[in-house]
Parts: sequence; C-alpha cells; structure tokens
Amino acid sequence: MNENKSLMGNDIRLKQIPGGFLGPRFLSARAEDCASLVAADVVVIGGGVAGLCAALEAAQQKSVVLVTKAQLEESNTRYAQGGIAAVLGDDDSFAAHMDDTMTAGASLCHADVVEAIVKRGPGAIHKLIDLGGSFDVREDEIALAREGGHSRGRVIHARGDATGMEVQSVLEARVRAESRIRVLENTFAVDIVTAGGAVAGVVVLPAKGRFTFLRCRAVVLASGGAGQIYRETTNPAVATGDGVAMAFRAGALVRGLEFYQFHPTTLYVPGVPRLLISETVRGEGGLLRDKNGVRFMLEEHPSAELAPRDIVSRAIVRRMIATGDSCGYLDVTHIPEAHFRGRFPGITKVLDDYRIDFTHEPIPIHPAAHYMIGGVVADVSGRTSVPGLFAAGEAASTGLHGANRLGSNSLLEGLVCGSSAGQLAAETPSPPFAPYDEGDVPHLSEPAMMDRRDLWNSLRAIMWKRVGIERDGVSLRFAGERLQRWSDILLRTRFEDANGLELVNAMTIARLVTAAALFREESRGAHFRRDFPATDDVNWRVDLTLSRKA
Repeated sequence: MNENKSLMGNDIRLKQIPGGFLGPRFLSARAEDCASLVAADVVVIGGGVAGLCAALEAAQQKSVVLVTKAQLEESNTRYAQGGIAAVLGDDDSFAAHMDDTMTAGASLCHADVVEAIVKRGPGAIHKLIDLGGSFDVREDEIALAREGGHSRGRVIHARGDATGMEVQSVLEARVRAESRIRVLENTFAVDIVTAGGAVAGVVVLPAKGRFTFLRCRAVVLASGGAGQIYRETTNPAVATGDGVAMAFRAGALVRGLEFYQFHPTTLYVPGVPRLLISETVRGEGGLLRDKNGVRFMLEEHPSAELAPRDIVSRAIVRRMIATGDSCGYLDVTHIPEAHFRGRFPGITKVLDDYRIDFTHEPIPIHPAAHYMIGGVVADVSGRTSVPGLFAAGEAASTGLHGANRLGSNSLLEGLVCGSSAGQLAAETPSPPFAPYDEGDVPHLSEPAMMDRRDLWNSLRAIMWKRVGIERDGVSLRFAGERLQRWSDILLRTRFEDANGLELVNAMTIARLVTAAALFREESRGAHFRRDFPATDDVNWRVDLTLSRKA
C-alpha cells in the first residue's frame, strides 16, 4: 500500500486516531454457515454512478454481481440536481479546476489525485454522451454553468436540475442490458469476508431469505454516504453508511470522517423531507436573506452567495440564531418566472406542490447533511488497504475533496474512479485458497423492549445538535459517551433484518465521525470547532485515519 503515493497523500501527514472501536468482526453468520450462492469474479455493492460505472467496466472482462439494498435506481446519484464539473470551455483550464478544487478542500486535497481526476473529466463526459447521455445545450454547445466555489462556468446539467436522474437512467439501462452483470436488488450487503487477509466474498441478506454468501475474487464498494445519521439531510433513506462500516469491520482504513458537508439550501417545510434546492439557483442569481429581508452573505465572504458550502451553511445558521427564526430564505423573486421555470423544472414543481409562490415570496430554506467527504481510504484507482477490496464514490476517501468538497465534483469522481475501480477489480487474480479469517459473531437475541424508532431518532438528533455544522469539545464528548452507551447494547445484539443492521452501521459511523471531530482540534473546511475556530496548518495539516485494528 505504501508504494501508492495517492494513498499517502503528497506532503500531508498521517495521524492515526487511537482505537477502542473493536466490536464484533461480523454482524452476520459465518460464511460457512450461510446459504451458498456461487457468485462471480467481481461483486459491486451500490447502484449509484460509481457502482454502475464499476460494474460496466468490470463486465468488459469478467462476470459481475451488482448488489443494491433497494431498487437499482434508488441512490444519491438519482437525486443530484447539480451537475458534473469538467473542463470543457475555451476560457477554462485544468489548472483552474484544480485550483478551485484545492481551495475548497482547505489544504487537505491530494494534488496528484486532483490532477488525475480533473484531467480525465472531459473524457468521462464524452464517454457518458456516447452511452446515450443528453445534456443541456446553448447555441449548439454543451451549456456550462457556474456554481459556488468555481471560478469558471464548467458545470454541465441535464434537463436543468435533473442531472443525476439522467446519469442514473443512462448507466442503469446499460447495466440491465449487459449479459455479464447479474443485479440483486433489495439485497442488503452485510459483511465482507476475508481469507488470509484478502477478500473472499460478501455475506448478503435478501429481502426474503436468510444470510447468503457470495464468493468472489474482488469487491468494489460504491455504497454511498451516511446522511441518515443526521436529523436534517438531503439523502434518501438508504444512505446509512453501511459500506464504510462494513469495510471498517473488515480492517480497512477510513479517513476524514470529521468532514461532513452540509448543503446550505434545502426546502424548509415542517413535516416534509429536506428537498434539495440546487446551488445552481444561487448561480443563476438567487440571494440569501434573513426574515427581515437583509442580504447577509455580502458581509460573510467576497463571493457572497457563491462562497464555499461550509461558509454559507454556517452563515445561515448563525443568522437564524441572531434573528430567532427557524429557517433562512432564498430570494428569486427578481428572476423572470419563465426563465426560472425553464431552468429548474424539478424545483419549480416542488415549490408549486407546496404552494410556495417564488415569484412573490422567498423560498424558506435550511442547511442539511449532504455529503460524506471522508470514507474508506482508496487511491484514484480504488485500491484500499485490504487486498481485493476497492472503493469508489462517496464511500471512498481518495483525497480529491480534502476537507470540503467542491460542488459538482462528486459525480465527476464517481464516473472516473468507479470505472477505474471496476477495471482493476476485474484484473485481480484469484487468491490462493485459505481458510476464512475468524471473527466474532454476536450470539444474543434482540432485546424484546428495544424501540428502534426511538433509538434512530435519538441518534439523528444528537448528531445534528452535538456533531453538526458547528461543534465543540463539550458537545462532542457528550455525544461520544451517549453513542458508546447505545452502541454497547447494539453490538451485543444479533439482528437478522435490514433495519436492525442499518441501525448498527449508522451507530458505527456516528461514533467514528464524533471521534474524528473531537480529535481534530482546529477548524478546517466542513469541520468547524467553536472552541478551536482557527485553521492550524502547523499541527493539523494531517489526514486522520481510523482502523478497527488500531
């Protein structure tokens, strides 16, 4: 692993957070006790952009099983209103895109990874178009929009605010048509099984069935993020951090989990999910105001509404506190209605459904957890610290995003790194036979009095209040102690249903996020400590890693 420069991170130092996160190695039965299903050369976990690209690439050489815990189309990719960033304009350059990415990443981006992904961006876009992707045009050329943090117009969109849906549908159609790919929908990936320290297969739990073992030579983890650990989130219900928790149990290094990005603008209607109001709305001229009509971002950052997401999110929360209001407001009343409806058809339908007249009143908005910047440590080709295990997309930490993701770089990363991981996974040789590595399997039954909904609500509430947009040592220690107590109960319990297993995984990720946030005694990017508000490059320009073995 050390021979891979991008895993080590240029001149960024590594620091291991002390252990104490052991718990059971497996949540399922042992592999030899499972129902057996002869799988394929490669198992891909996750059906978003990274997983679909990995499956398609691997299927060029080998047989693939693609596992998704819901329907194939249900992923964060599908809900992405924003676009894909790539250098396509005459006034743009790779150097400018790299500089914007690293500026947003607050000195923790890995320069070699940024360069590799940015330079492969145009090719990835043209490949997607060759597969059938259709993107918005202006004067017979792909339309390029500017979003927060970008110094140029370099973000492409499909149908205004339906880019993710376009990417998902194009790739999904190709996957379903590929004879070498078998799709297992409504199937929960539970544990990565290793033999001699290398991947030997995956234990899964079908919606109707029992624990099943899929034998394979390589696994590509593309399971997305963990937004559901927070009370306020843009993520769908499936985003519970399962893949990162599963890899952590298998001994993989994880990194950067203190950096969780909150999107500044989601629709705030009590009782309604936090529906995303794309950053592109601000790029088109939308203005942030408080309840008194004051445009407050002018005093917060030179780029005002187009400042990096962490700055905008904190500014909104502080203004809500200062004015005693429960939300902020996005004013688009000055934008011609016909233009707004044509540019954002999906958003306008939502606003119409909830009787919000955006032509005469501002849109109520609230920040929400949006993107898990950290994840399983992987290089730009998806290699992790576990032989045969690859990771791509939101579940991976490649070093592209550093301490704060630049908007519209996530779909780009999924396209580029998903394809690379799939290709490399297909080239992985079969490991020599070895007995499965032993691990602890919980044997207790579920406590009869456990109220899972209450525990879920408590977990999400404490993460939002204590480990949210702004943190401090007192709140983080309080959260850590509570999460430890709840985790002790869960990790002594054996669950045999997806909901219970999701809860264990979410609790695991919440503990890791909290531990990393407490350990990093500075503010940087998406991590803000009220008790350490300054950025400290002398002591904290480091990648914080955790592992079960530490």
